[in-house]
Amino acid sequence: MSARTLPRTTPPDFLAVADLDEAQFAAALDLAEEMKHTPAGWLDTLRSETLACFFEKPSTRTRVSFAAAAHRLGMLPLVLRPDELQLGRGETVADTARTLAGFCAGIVIRTFAQATVAELAQHSSVPVINALTDDHHPCQALADFLTLREVFGRLEGLRLAYIGDSDNVARSLIEAGALSGVEVVVASPPAYQAEAAERREVLDFVARHHGHAGIVEDPREAVAGAHAVYTDVWVSMGAEADADARRRELAPYQVTSALMAGAAPDAVFMHCLPAHRDEEVTADVIDGPASVVWRQAANRLPTEQAIVYALITGGWGRS
Repeated sequence: MSARTLPRTTPPDFLAVADLDEAQFAAALDLAEEMKHTPAGWLDTLRSETLACFFEKPSTRTRVSFAAAAHRLGMLPLVLRPDELQLGRGETVADTARTLAGFCAGIVIRTFAQATVAELAQHSSVPVINALTDDHHPCQALADFLTLREVFGRLEGLRLAYIGDSDNVARSLIEAGALSGVEVVVASPPAYQAEAAERREVLDFVARHHGHAGIVEDPREAVAGAHAVYTDVWVSMGAEADADARRRELAPYQVTSALMAGAAPDAVFMHCLPAHRDEEVTADVIDGPASVVWRQAANRLPTEQAIVYALITGGWGRS
């Protein structure tokens, strides 16, 4: 097996979708598609290597998919919790990064602050992959856009409407849209839109890549003609204290069959999961024929396998 090597352009880390360029984003999806169809074809590529997977937040899809992805590359996935490391007893992030890099070919981290991931990457000599922070969810976006490409046969020219709290998922979707020709429109109440500085940053990224994105208040405006309607939970981990207020203020942004009716006739429903039925989405939508949420979840595996392989080896597919 040989791979295309991009030594000058391969990003050393994957902390946000914006770390990739258009060619790398497309190559990651191509590689993921190949790995999905030949799951046993890469078992010798990283045999005897170890992937450290550090989780400060609970997880189902991320934990299992990264472990399975590492296994399909011949790697040992080592899942770690704060209470199992000296980091939980006061060792610095920098020292933890240096230590793990001495044992492992790559580090996956799921945590709260983006600054923690950035610090880990700064002091690590091996690639660091952001499996989720409060600011970004880049691995989810890769799986989402592989799903869209599978369903519609293309990405260019699609419109995705994101409804609800403008969170880490929304930002990663906007960045992915800018790299792939998908227009992403986010509909949120004013109090749940991204801060002004973050909006400027992400919209500047979209403009640099000649993409199209919008931030609106009316969910019907966002959904009009959309090929995909996407939402996320209203009460994320860490926001439980504001749960009642969030449910009250986001209630008009529930994805219902009536809202879906304003989208394109072949529109799909998307959710990063876990979902709260009859809260951010009605049960008939998430469990209905337009839902592709389980396909999204399954696509976490090949897309994460692809990004681990590409970052560690510098290869983005078979030559």
